[in-house]
Amino acid sequence: MSTVALNLETDDVVLPAPALPERATLEATLRQRKSTRDVRADALPLATLSALLWAAFGINRSGSGGRTAPSAHNWQETTVYAVLPEGSYRYDAPSHRLCLVKAQDLRHLTGTQPFVGSAPLNLVYVADFARMPDVAPHEREFLAGVASGCIAQNVYLACAAFGLGTVLRGLVDRRALAHALGLPPTQRITLAQSVGVPLS
Repeated sequence: MSTVALNLETDDVVLPAPALPERATLEATLRQRKSTRDVRADALPLATLSALLWAAFGINRSGSGGRTAPSAHNWQETTVYAVLPEGSYRYDAPSHRLCLVKAQDLRHLTGTQPFVGSAPLNLVYVADFARMPDVAPHEREFLAGVASGCIAQNVYLACAAFGLGTVLRGLVDRRALAHALGLPPTQRITLAQSVGVPLS
């Protein structure tokens, strides 16, 4: 698989229309889905990043704003961040674009394992508890975790379709990363997920 360096020269990056490989069937991706920690540092093509973000939690029903992954009460409380060598970006699903949050390489903060600092893409899932009214506080973390798990599985299947390696991670210094991303107190990091071309 060839890679093309991302050209992220502006604060907002409009992503190309998402397209998953047509040859990838659900059965094939389920058979190939696995966790892979050993990935190359090569940048991913912008088209691939676009497809991964859309698969994660993009808009799949334009009229209703429905997403590719479920959330309780349709709160859509989870925001996906793409942490890249060029900087950290918030994925704006309705406009299918990346919005710059920090023009700094924060990959090393997305987990405690050494490999996360060189993975070309680390996705960070952030739940906004302010979007989750009328639920007991202890239930918010549980429901947000379930939503993040659904999003992460979409990424696993999309990575299988593209022949990419990925691994979902819970070992994150959430306080340090939240501070670096400038998250308000109502927003909590749930999980992170590294993506890249597998070494073998």
